[in-house]
Amino acid sequence: MSLYAVIDTNVLVSAFLKSTSVPRLVIDYVFAGEIIPVFNDEILSEYKEVLTRPKFHFPKEAVEIAINKIKEIGIHFDAITVNENLPDPKDVVFYAVTMNARNENEAYLVTGNTKHFPKEAFVVPPRQMLDIVEGIEDNA
Repeated sequence: MSLYAVIDTNVLVSAFLKSTSVPRLVIDYVFAGEIIPVFNDEILSEYKEVLTRPKFHFPKEAVEIAINKIKEIGIHFDAITVNENLPDPKDVVFYAVTMNARNENEAYLVTGNTKHFPKEAFVVPPRQMLDIVEGIEDNA
């Protein structure tokens, strides 16, 4: 069974910041094909804009490799209109793409800021996503 997930930018940042973190393990599962990333152009643009901020000092080549890999192995979905009023307008696209992907697949929204989104079973922190992936692998 494939798992589909929209990865919030904060998860990618955390993965870049600490190679032994739970977010990094989630991204490792993405790059291994265990989690299929879901995105649209606006999400990819935000990844690039945030990950290339001077304050992070992430190598531009590493950022490009990560974003290109997500594009290569992931699935593009358009955002749909959602009526939820989220605290940060920049989060709407992540929720809207997740909702569209959920029309065809069981898709999750993986974020370190679950309180910024509606309380839904598919809005999960990285630790819970890891538990979901590893639970599926254990049952395979």
